[in-house]
Amino acid sequence: MDKDQGILLESGTNELEIVEFGVGENRFGINVIKVKEILNPQPITKIPHSHSSVEGIIEIRGEVVPVVNVAHALGFDPSEQPEQDKFILSEFNQTKIVFHVHTVTQIHRISWEQIEKPSKMYQGLETQITGVIKMEEEMMLLLDFEKIVADINPETTLQVDQLRELGERERSHKKILIAEDSGLLRALLQETLEEAGYSQTHLFEDGREAYDHLKALAEEGKEVDEEYQLIITDIEMPRMDGHHFTKLVKEDSKLSSLPVVIFSSLITNELRHKGEKVGADAQVSKPEIVQLVKYIDHHIL
Repeated sequence: MDKDQGILLESGTNELEIVEFGVGENRFGINVIKVKEILNPQPITKIPHSHSSVEGIIEIRGEVVPVVNVAHALGFDPSEQPEQDKFILSEFNQTKIVFHVHTVTQIHRISWEQIEKPSKMYQGLETQITGVIKMEEEMMLLLDFEKIVADINPETTLQVDQLRELGERERSHKKILIAEDSGLLRALLQETLEEAGYSQTHLFEDGREAYDHLKALAEEGKEVDEEYQLIITDIEMPRMDGHHFTKLVKEDSKLSSLPVVIFSSLITNELRHKGEKVGADAQVSKPEIVQLVKYIDHHIL
């Protein structure tokens, strides 16, 4: 899977490529940026007392990688033809994980505008879904792989106690705008920044909502850099992703002075240039909350 080709790799176009895979009769998608390789099933070494959704570990070119059974994690039936299943080797949050799925079919090129926010009508799955893509007469669901991994290993998400290494901190009245589609991470970010002394946080569910809010402030004649002193944005969000949001902010003369920190599971050495190209002032990989706070301190204190 060659991810170094094509216009999609231009930053800030609000487009992405989705790898479609199946679990039972259900169609799901994963951002191609997270996918390192598609593999055929191979022997798995079981781990005693591991989480019930973790099948075990395998070795891939010298690296030991855990295998997560996606059907089990979602409460679906196991594969009827396990010999035809597929392993998706992925990397995010600076960690490699194999997701065991039933089929991998094709790659779709779409815009984030085509992805709708999940709602509570999805009968409990809304906590595992980041977006819904209408594909012809069917729907494809974008799975929240970070949530699946966090449920298995809570230590992979933000940890408030990590902030202790920063020592005693004074309260700050600086205002921070946060664009993050995950309700879980919005709450965790707000909690951890409050612990770090930043109590003035204003939350938005995606880049479109945040950008429309900033534009409205500017059109009202307000000095936006007096309303907010910094923006924190995720990358993967329905309607408008963080790269496109950052690009629009930095190209707008009334908004461009706002520092933008991209806080995402997709920050890797290979992908860092995308954020640089759209003008991000800093990029931090989840869940490095201490590093995030240090960047906030640097830019607004």
